[in-house]
Amino acid sequence: MIANLQRFNQAIALFDAANAQDPNLDEGQPKELLYAQRMTEMIGRFAPESSEVAQLAVRAQHIQRWLVPRSNYPLGKPGYFAWRTGLYQFHANTAGELMQQAGYDDQMIEQVKVAISKQGIKTNPDTQMLEDVTSLVFLEHYVLGFAGQHAEYSDEKWIDIIRKTWKKMSADAHGFATTGGIKLPEILTPLILKAVSGI
Repeated sequence: MIANLQRFNQAIALFDAANAQDPNLDEGQPKELLYAQRMTEMIGRFAPESSEVAQLAVRAQHIQRWLVPRSNYPLGKPGYFAWRTGLYQFHANTAGELMQQAGYDDQMIEQVKVAISKQGIKTNPDTQMLEDVTSLVFLEHYVLGFAGQHAEYSDEKWIDIIRKTWKKMSADAHGFATTGGIKLPEILTPLILKAVSGI
């Protein structure tokens, strides 16, 4: 339920204007703008009655991601995790500033920032919704491209990656993914189903 549709639409427009500046293209569109649109499309299919907080969070999850490149952080796992933590904070703060411009109050802004910064997975419904939608979008739109970038990975490595994604998802998202809610890449479908069987 959207409390004020004009305010909500203004925030979405501001998010999209920010992401439209992405110099990286995907299918001829700014990469993060397309990603944000896919996130909104997925939450509309998976959980159309989701909260306003969740709908704002999914649209802004990767907002202006290109401004915080991985190369700004050291190599290795500690550098990677520092980058991810820095990204969460950057996205949350950027979304909060744009929501303030659209007229949202501090309480709603803070709720969206909590979700975007991945606080309370499994305990905060809005954070879990964001995690579910992120995972579903990855499986439908990005896992095949990711596989192409890592052709050297063994089946066991892929099963591990898919299982890690699966464990972040709720039971509702599991059901949605395995009963036709998303279109899995045909070439990877057997491996995905093998990875999630018995979990």
